[in-house]
Order: sequence, then C-alpha cells, then structure tokens
Amino acid sequence: MAASDPRPLVGEPVSLDLLNTRWVHEGAEQDLLTGTDGLAVWLAANGLDTGGRFRADARTLEHTLAARDALAAVVASPGDRAAAARLNEVLAHGRIRAVLGPGGPAEEAEFADPSWGPGWLAARDYLHLLHTAPDRIRACAHESCVLHFLDTSRNGTRRWCSMAVCGNRAKASRHYARSKES
Repeated sequence: MAASDPRPLVGEPVSLDLLNTRWVHEGAEQDLLTGTDGLAVWLAANGLDTGGRFRADARTLEHTLAARDALAAVVASPGDRAAAARLNEVLAHGRIRAVLGPGGPAEEAEFADPSWGPGWLAARDYLHLLHTAPDRIRACAHESCVLHFLDTSRNGTRRWCSMAVCGNRAKASRHYARSKES
C-alpha cells in the first residue's frame, strides 16, 4: 500500500498531476518523485498501480521523470520545437491499438517497455487536453506557486490552484498592501 500523498493539489488530469509532483511548501521546493516510494504514491493516486500494470521501480521512475521534464518544457514553451520533440520522444514509446471489447469498440495503450507506460499516458493525456481544452490548461497565478490545473469553472476564469491557499494568500497580500498605504 502506498503512503499518503503529501501534495497540496491532487486530482488533476494525469498530465498535470505529473507536473504537480513538484511544488513549493513554505518557500522550499518539494518533489514527490525523488524515489520509488514517491512514484508508488503517484501511481496509486492516478490508478496506475492496479492489476500490477505498472511497477514503482527505478526504470519506471527514470522514464516517468523524463516524461515530466518533457511535459514541463512544452507547458513552459508551447511553441518551442525542441520541447515538442522531447514530448514526441516520450510518445514514441507507446501506441494506441483499436480493439473490440465487451462494450464495443475501444482503444488500448500498448508499450514495448511497460516502464514507459505511466509517462507515456501522461504525455498522451496532455495531447488530449490540448485537443479538447487548450485554453483551460493553467498555471497557478500566485507568484510563488508552480502548480498547474485544468480550469473546469463554468466561465473559465479560475486563477488559483486553490482558492483556500494561493487565492487566500493573494487576497491577504493585497489587503496588507492597502492597509500599509493607508
């Protein structure tokens, strides 16, 4: 059983959730994926540990980190060809196979090397987000936050990873600045 997830934001689509394995807490950078224990937590949080499909081992960690770095590069510089090439290198390690399942037509991901699976699924999810809601992929607006989220608000104006944390910090900061001016 995986340990509890220490990250401040969970439940985002798998691509953004992989990016959110790095965060800032009290001014210090944190990283969930410093070892296989953290990888086990992330796999469990995304349902990727069920049925023994993917293992939290050193090789899977290495490939998942490569995928995270590629995603971070393409999110930071969406039009950059080198960043796109890095993501495409990750995507080259898997493919989608059409199948007829019990419920009808379906698709299954296939990997020559299953250790690329979690990172590949995150990269593929990012392509799906770019296809369906590119304008809803957001970085938190707080200057010291590095988290990403998919804006699912009705009007598409969400700015913070969490209104309770970063949104509240921004409000408090504005209030302090106004009271200092008075």
